[in-house]
Amino acid sequence: MKAFVTGATGFVGSSVARLLINKGFQVGILARKKSNLANVEGLSLKIHYGDLRDKISLERALDGYDYLFHVAADYRLWVPRPEEIYQNNVQGTKNIMEAASRTGIKRVVYTSSVATLGLNNDGTPANENTPVSLNDMIGHYKRSKFLAEKAVRSMVQKGDIDAVIVNPSTPVGPRDIKPTPTGRMILEAAKGKMPAYVDTGLNIVHVDDVALGHLLALEKGKSGRRYILGGQNMTLKQILETIASITGHSAPAIKLPHNLILPLAYLFEAFSKMTGKEPLTTVDGVRLAKKKMFFTSARAKRELGYSYRPARIAIEDAINWFRTKNLLK
Repeated sequence: MKAFVTGATGFVGSSVARLLINKGFQVGILARKKSNLANVEGLSLKIHYGDLRDKISLERALDGYDYLFHVAADYRLWVPRPEEIYQNNVQGTKNIMEAASRTGIKRVVYTSSVATLGLNNDGTPANENTPVSLNDMIGHYKRSKFLAEKAVRSMVQKGDIDAVIVNPSTPVGPRDIKPTPTGRMILEAAKGKMPAYVDTGLNIVHVDDVALGHLLALEKGKSGRRYILGGQNMTLKQILETIASITGHSAPAIKLPHNLILPLAYLFEAFSKMTGKEPLTTVDGVRLAKKKMFFTSARAKRELGYSYRPARIAIEDAINWFRTKNLLK
């Protein structure tokens, strides 16, 4: 069995690639010439150099593979040039799906996100069928992932590809090399640099459980169907208290209102436009935080046999990995 993975140099993708290798797959990955290969160093896989915006490189890379895991995504809540995120997430997804169709890929697992799903106003966990529209998408990342997922479903409906869609919630764990926005929050809290919090919530899942969910989707998923790959719903206060209990720092006791942070976010973004550095917090991030992003993985459990470990383990594994990389100083 030969499987191709995009995004394997990143966080979720590297976990998927490692799992596939351990399960006996011959694995190929897509990487740019300037990609940081630290997450795949020492792994038994073949590197194909190319770019999601280069159709010819994609067809050349996919030739001879049975399955495609399209995990790569441009995950940024602050985007100085918004067109980049649409080129990477929307057009890049269309390009590789078309290449998969032309090269005879048997099945695709497309990594979407819970960012494309609806949320319940009362804070109860949402599922794959919670109503949502493009107008509900806050920020360019969410809009781009919504449009990319729509393109994949359209190709499935036309019979161009056999693709299963997975929607990871908030992956946490080792090898968060950038780190992701969530990883960055955990890192700052682990260093004792988060004195306050807002009233919001996330669904925390171990990145390796998400990877296993990808394999289960390949084996058991229904074409064109969404599966939330989530874990434990936690308020931000609970997450920060868990981090504090692991690191020995004091948990923040000050709760800030969203309306106080929003003007600061505008100031941070204005300063970032001048410096080119990522802001401490973003306007989209504050807007997203007004709702608790709670989800249920009941469908994935029922149809795929998916399961997940406690969120504390995921957070602890993330902190330990940051510690091994000397990032907690």
